[in-house]
Amino acid sequence: MGFIDEINRRRTFAIISHPDAGKTTLTEKLLLFGGAIHVAGAVKSNKIKKTATSDFMEIEKQRGISVATSVMGFEYDGYKVNILDTPGHQDFAEDTFRTLTAVDSVIIVVDAAKGVEAQTRKLMEVCRMRNTPVIVFINKLDRPSKDPFDLLDEVEEELKIKVRPLSWPIGNGPQFKGVYNLFDESLYLFEPSKQVLEDGISIKDLNDSALEEQIGEDSAELIREELELVTGVYPEFESETYLNAQVAPVFFGSALNNFGVKELLECFLKIAPSPQPSQAEERLVTADEDKMTGFVFKIHANMDPNHRNRLAFLKVCSGRFQRNTNYHHVRIGKNMKFSSPTAFMAEKKSIIDEAYPGDIVGIPDTGNFKIGDTLTSGEKLNYKGLPSFSPELFRYIENADPMKSKQLAKGIDQLMDEGVAQLFTSQFNGRKVIGTVGALQFEVIEYRLLHEYGAKCRYEPINLYKACWLESDDQAELEDFKKRKLQYMAKDKFGRDVFMADSAYMLQMAESNFKNIKFHFTSEF
Repeated sequence: MGFIDEINRRRTFAIISHPDAGKTTLTEKLLLFGGAIHVAGAVKSNKIKKTATSDFMEIEKQRGISVATSVMGFEYDGYKVNILDTPGHQDFAEDTFRTLTAVDSVIIVVDAAKGVEAQTRKLMEVCRMRNTPVIVFINKLDRPSKDPFDLLDEVEEELKIKVRPLSWPIGNGPQFKGVYNLFDESLYLFEPSKQVLEDGISIKDLNDSALEEQIGEDSAELIREELELVTGVYPEFESETYLNAQVAPVFFGSALNNFGVKELLECFLKIAPSPQPSQAEERLVTADEDKMTGFVFKIHANMDPNHRNRLAFLKVCSGRFQRNTNYHHVRIGKNMKFSSPTAFMAEKKSIIDEAYPGDIVGIPDTGNFKIGDTLTSGEKLNYKGLPSFSPELFRYIENADPMKSKQLAKGIDQLMDEGVAQLFTSQFNGRKVIGTVGALQFEVIEYRLLHEYGAKCRYEPINLYKACWLESDDQAELEDFKKRKLQYMAKDKFGRDVFMADSAYMLQMAESNFKNIKFHFTSEF
């Protein structure tokens, strides 16, 4: 198979949603269809002792939520599919924003009973900023839900994008019978099954009397009416408007019971974009260039608690990534080669010899990588678009066990490189302050420091409103500001100046009194 064919058969996408809409369950069912796993671990069910394949950290298994983004790849029908399952919990939004920089398209999961929720709107804004094509999967139709037409209106209004249904539900809640596939005009009726795949009954023609036999006269009449309405109200589906992120195709189903997942997967593979060009600071890089380029969008420490290992996730943007080949690490200006790059299947990893654009490669890391680093075949390129957001919650972090200060320092250092939170060192008293976007992150840090590094930490409250990065052309004014505000000044881990304002009023006063200083709320400026 040629290089161009390999690129064209890749599909790299992220699954995003509000917590509890069913992302992880959908991810598992896609893996089940792809033959990558054979039994799905129902996320909430206590009967099955197996936990979800894509949640491998202890804390995720206890709470039934995803804390870290996980990557899974499988082959299906001649396509190579790479799924990134993201945390839905808003406390880990930053991890999700970064993941969105590494994918070509997105599937948004919406709960049929609750409709569009806050976190979904926020994530959609990020997709809009980057013009990422979006598919919507309306999940949990096996429970009583809103009317499908109302749901479509809500998606249009809340996510500010036109929609076109490509599958249609037959009933909902206890009356839910199956899904009609508008994309290839066929109807599959399934027996609900939570763990294994069963063959459905397929009906090609809606006027066939077999329909009445399967779902009863009332349901048959209703679906014929509704489908007439759908084709009347919504324009024909065109893949161009979807690829330009103007229209979102919508699918209905129940991921838990395997309804509508196959329709979603098969249609997605046909219409979703293959790897797209990536914007570097210097130029636009297309996927079919000969030379390898890629960037690190995530670092995960201790994927295997028995071997304190760190793994950098590299998204290949162009060219062919090969094992044991020298690549140029742009930020530190060194050449490096990797003897054991891995591909992912949740916690199972396998060593690979080569990877193509769109693939995510795991590179064992001894501390050379930071989030946003670029690897190339020699060219000086810097990929952009991996911001750190200004944290909103702050605490002092202190060592609770004086014998373990080394472990604590190492642990904090590695977790910050991973991007779990941000570390600031006060220039006034030298104390370390941790800043996060959400409260749950403090728990995750404490938990992981103890279980992965054997270090105990304790937090102390600190009253801060926002951290902002400073920039100024007027050096004298900047120095004056730093002297006056010494007790509010800190350095981030790259040694940049950060102003820690303790109230909105204080920040406002600083902005109006020091006209030549710019206050930034993301670290990318």
